[in-house]
Amino acid sequence: MSETIVSTERTQLLDSLAAELLTATETLEPIAPLRDRVEAMDVNDAYRIQDVQLRAHVAAGRVLAGRKVGLTSLAMQKQLGVDSPDFGFFFTDMVHHEDAQIAADSFISPKVEPEFGFVLKETLTGPGVTREQAAAAIGEVYAAIEIIDSRIANWDIRLVDTVADNASCGAIAVGTTPLDVKVQDLGSVECSLLIDGEKRSTGIGTDVMGDPVAPLAWLANVLGEQGVSLPAGQLILPGSFTGALPVIAGQSATADFGSLGSLSINFI
Repeated sequence: MSETIVSTERTQLLDSLAAELLTATETLEPIAPLRDRVEAMDVNDAYRIQDVQLRAHVAAGRVLAGRKVGLTSLAMQKQLGVDSPDFGFFFTDMVHHEDAQIAADSFISPKVEPEFGFVLKETLTGPGVTREQAAAAIGEVYAAIEIIDSRIANWDIRLVDTVADNASCGAIAVGTTPLDVKVQDLGSVECSLLIDGEKRSTGIGTDVMGDPVAPLAWLANVLGEQGVSLPAGQLILPGSFTGALPVIAGQSATADFGSLGSLSINFI
């Protein structure tokens, strides 16, 4: 069999898996893990599956609001057997704000993570973006919560599964008042994740890949290799301060930045 035929068949298979994930996103019926359904599936295959979905959503009229970086903690990287983060996307209709009432049944198995939300004041175009250039491109810094969800059944994921599934992104909540913090101080900022007002976990900025600006530079460079820029005005979530916690209807989640402010959302 020629390499062209093999390549075509593989591409068709990847596209069909992207279609399965698009359907799962609408029906909330999870699908089987992808890693065993493509021979020697690698991260490039997974990002192709993710990109097919992105293009389908944009073609349907959805508006890209920003990007998220995941797997920024050493613990999560160790759990999935990887040594680098991953990324996904989110649209304007996935963004919520303070005291939002969010239907828990609009997800399959939601979990929450407290994060920074960076709004870029300058466009970043990689490759070659330095940490200093990434820091200089950050405008406002907001409290944020990512609601992660998995279209893969039972959260049975490895790296290629979560990458293909848009880095397990479900929705985003972001504050409306910027945190009064300087970019150079982000690493020392403390944030706690509260469920129903009870502190469940705490981290500091350096828990986000050792430096919360580092994921932004990494993302700009990875996307830059694909000819994609991070435009000014886009919202970037660089990764979680803590591990993710599950939520159900009737619960609230809070990202508490102490004296800098907080962000709370409610699941109904």
